[in-house]
Amino acid sequence: MKTRLLVLLTLTLTALPSLGEIVVVTNPANPATRMLPDQVAQFYLGSSTIFTPLDHAKDSSLHKEFYEKVIKKTPAQVEAIWAKASFSGKGSAPKEFANDAAIKKAVAAEPTSLAYIDKASVDSSVKVLLTIP
Repeated sequence: MKTRLLVLLTLTLTALPSLGEIVVVTNPANPATRMLPDQVAQFYLGSSTIFTPLDHAKDSSLHKEFYEKVIKKTPAQVEAIWAKASFSGKGSAPKEFANDAAIKKAVAAEPTSLAYIDKASVDSSVKVLLTIP
């Protein structure tokens, strides 16, 4: 009985999707070499415009995890911040992309872009500035 329970528990845990590490990336031509989470938050909340933040679709699990771990806010709180900024003419929310491949293509095209992707998606088209476990 204990063996069956152990096998069932093992199968259940291995069936759960594993979220990898999130990395914050920029264009390889950008002179930045690293970034702190608080700095990333400034760009994703519109406090600074040195970088152009790019975002995952609101319904993605990576989007939710990034905002909770790095920005320390729920996606709904961030959406409210951007709605207020947009209404007052002080900025607009980051452009959304469907997946890591689309984000990497956009990062490759714009040297001032800042984005987050799954660490497993990193290749030579992006430069990692921060890793979030």
